[in-house]
Amino acid sequence: MNKVPVQVSESKSMQSLLRKDPAQESITVGSPFPLGSTVTPMGINFCVFSSHATHMCLLLFNSCDAPRASRIIHLDPSVHRTSHYWHIHVGGIGAGQIYGYRMSGPNDPKGGHRFAPEKLLLDPYCKSVSSSLYQRKTAIQPGDNEESSLRSVVVDLGVYDWEADAPLHTPYTKTVIYEVHVGGFTRNPNSGISEAKRGTYAGLVDKIPYLKTLGITAVELLPVFQFDWQDAPEGLENYWGYSPVSFFSPHQGYSSNPTPMGCLDEFRDMVKALHRAGIELILDVVYNHTAEGGVDGPTISFKGIDNKFYYMLSPDFSAYADYTGTGNTLNTNQSVLRRLVLDSLRFWVSEMHVDGFRFDLASILSRDEHGNPIANSPILWDIDADPILSGTKLMAEAWDAGGLYQVGSFGGDRWKEWNGRFRDDIRSVVKGDHSTVQSLRMRLLGSPDLYFHRYHLPEQSINFVTCHDGFTLNDLVSFDHKHNELNKQDNRDGSDDNRSWNCGQEGNTSSLEIETIRSRQVRNFLTLTLLSMGTPFLLMGDEVRRTQKGNNNAYCQNNEISWFDWSLVDRHRDLSQFVQHLIRLRKYFSLGLNGNRLSLIECIERARIRWSGVQLSGPDLSEDSHSLAVTAYLESGSAVHIMLNFYWEPLEFTLPPITDPTYPWQRIIDTYDPVPDGRLSNSKRTITGPTYKVESRSITLLGSGTFEYL
Repeated sequence: MNKVPVQVSESKSMQSLLRKDPAQESITVGSPFPLGSTVTPMGINFCVFSSHATHMCLLLFNSCDAPRASRIIHLDPSVHRTSHYWHIHVGGIGAGQIYGYRMSGPNDPKGGHRFAPEKLLLDPYCKSVSSSLYQRKTAIQPGDNEESSLRSVVVDLGVYDWEADAPLHTPYTKTVIYEVHVGGFTRNPNSGISEAKRGTYAGLVDKIPYLKTLGITAVELLPVFQFDWQDAPEGLENYWGYSPVSFFSPHQGYSSNPTPMGCLDEFRDMVKALHRAGIELILDVVYNHTAEGGVDGPTISFKGIDNKFYYMLSPDFSAYADYTGTGNTLNTNQSVLRRLVLDSLRFWVSEMHVDGFRFDLASILSRDEHGNPIANSPILWDIDADPILSGTKLMAEAWDAGGLYQVGSFGGDRWKEWNGRFRDDIRSVVKGDHSTVQSLRMRLLGSPDLYFHRYHLPEQSINFVTCHDGFTLNDLVSFDHKHNELNKQDNRDGSDDNRSWNCGQEGNTSSLEIETIRSRQVRNFLTLTLLSMGTPFLLMGDEVRRTQKGNNNAYCQNNEISWFDWSLVDRHRDLSQFVQHLIRLRKYFSLGLNGNRLSLIECIERARIRWSGVQLSGPDLSEDSHSLAVTAYLESGSAVHIMLNFYWEPLEFTLPPITDPTYPWQRIIDTYDPVPDGRLSNSKRTITGPTYKVESRSITLLGSGTFEYL
């Protein structure tokens, strides 16, 4: 790099904010690649994209808590700009350097430009964020926010010892996903975790034995990109994390080590520990919007760097297109954003060893630069075809807040989908709604009505009944209506379409009869989720009936409403053991069926599935029917017969004949009558008669043949 004199040309509007650099001799031109801050033998190379900026300054801070920059370096566009990229090399500094940018350019909302040179801006490619001084309100209000800003931190990623760790590549056929909130999993004082580790990546590591005992194979973390926790109603906190400010930095608030490198190392330690336990790590990623919100939102990074490039705008450019319900929408099919998303995904796979991603509001990625849905989205094909991402799990929430719903038709072959139809239909059938049996049959089979192509595998469908967004499983059977008053939005927020049933009383109850029905309904939901064809997905705490007290939109409740209550593990040990049993049963069945990597139709054909009802002559698919039965004859010679009765009275089901009298029907699961300790393998009993009475609102699974796993 050639040493060049730094030309300083301050506009009058910036003179009060900018100070001269006393060490210009350490500055050289730098390189337009790579983006972000890169450690070199002589210092740091800084590079950032901005097509419309007219002037740029790099601010260096002595510490995270320093109120003002110690050095301000002005970049001369005739020297430090190549095409759309501003770059500079600063010698004599290294990893740990705190920095930020100020950018000048047109402040012309009607032209799509919102440059604000008084705001300190985050580097979009920074790998660590210093957040100790941050105040969202000063990023919103006019004027200088340097003393209360988010700041970027230079890190050296090459100093960490991965100890031969690598992503696990667990097949979907062996995958059981468990959605976890890093903070809420261990923040409760009754978690048994030391106070310093509660709510952190390190705290999650301490709970890996619990995850292993449960039998799950992958944890899916709610957003861990650095997010704006202050993006919430006054007095509350953004808890879920769907308010990103950086796509490369792990959230500092989840680290027990307050230093920038400490957070990175703690995250990577968590990944290594999960992998050693055979558990994959999937990240819930938010590439559809940022914390900068709409016209009245803060200026944190993208809005002040090049608003017109980063966001979808209204036709007259003066406002933001909002397909996310958050005030803005990232322009992900614009070339700069496409590269950023790919670079971010590559970073989390190559540098952080993440196993997969769940894309929040993924249908945003199917919209062009004007917000119109497109059949062959460039960014989706980029992700699908990228060699670095070739072994990762890709899962889409295949809808957005603008009404685009793509369940059954999202992306290419590698993309799996959160099956919203599974959630809605299973809720309806277990509740006892009319006209549900036909859809139940489809959901049990992996939704062939949605994924009808022969090459689609059963795993295409991510089967879930509950997730972070909505009722917990306990609340699904305890509340008819949402109760979100504590969110300070007059209970207007959150979905009104919950398809829930309180079983006779709203909320907590002292009635043994109601509680018995609720427990049975919970077991029904878990049985359908874990034994249907597809990839099962469980919400943190559902296995012990965690409650949010009827709040179905607890995004701003960083308190015991959202936290895992570890006292429930002992209180509902029978239910968690029931889940363990279901997972063992699922894995056993998958060895002889889905484990052969058969397509959806081939699995159905090879299992020789026969549908019936209370009579063997065929299923009753009428709108008043609430029962269904299915027999699957496996290639191993064994057979299973499942009887589902969601009617409010017992029903007598005729049993199909067995092929080998040596192996009569035996009860494996009965959600009406589980044994006290939940180990249903101990409750096997031979069924001798031609019929079996399935009690009201319950599921019974019978087996004939050898079931060694029991």
